[in-house]
Amino acid sequence: MADLFKISLSFSKGDSVVVIGLGRFGCAVAQSLLRLGHDVMGIDRDEQQVQLWADRLTHAVQADSTNVNTLRQLGVADFPHAIVGIGSDLSASLMTLMALTELQIKDIWLKAVTAEHGQIAQRIGAHHVVYPEAEMGERIAHLIAGRIVDYIEFGEGFAVATIHAPAPTHNRPLADCGVLEAFGVMVMAVRRAGEEFQHAGPDTVVVPGDLLIVSGPASKVEEFAGRAHT
Repeated sequence: MADLFKISLSFSKGDSVVVIGLGRFGCAVAQSLLRLGHDVMGIDRDEQQVQLWADRLTHAVQADSTNVNTLRQLGVADFPHAIVGIGSDLSASLMTLMALTELQIKDIWLKAVTAEHGQIAQRIGAHHVVYPEAEMGERIAHLIAGRIVDYIEFGEGFAVATIHAPAPTHNRPLADCGVLEAFGVMVMAVRRAGEEFQHAGPDTVVVPGDLLIVSGPASKVEEFAGRAHT
């Protein structure tokens, strides 16, 4: 999932993280952070969900995350990063965010389910807002369209995608194709059938059937991928 990738890249190794809301998104983030060597405290008001994750997280606590004093007693103020993964209760999500801002957490991520939810969260004090459902829907649309093999869109409209090599790149070195100048994207790696991805350089020759990893503005990446079918 793109959001997990973005969140993971933002933390220094070994940082402690509090994940509030142990639903599908919160648990997926928590598991990824644990694999990367972070200590993770999970907080949820559902006792059954907390018990389910008690042996998997560094700490798992049943608590009301909307109460700033409760969070302070749990030591949340000492965490450099907080992730609010509450999606089913917008009021609880925003009240939790307010409590975290009162504790002056330096890096707060929030899962938003609507654009309005995200806009309010940013005004209250969220440093990062992610829209996992919307981004997953966009990724699936790209895959169904058949132009893109894999797709990750980051903030500010930047994307990285695996695509079928478009005709303008076939049978000549990348330096001669002028991909960046003509299409506004960068070819980062190339994979031939039956081989592993290799770093792409100016002398790399692309042939029909190759897969490319490209990066650039999302609109440019989509346009360039479409040339594989023209």
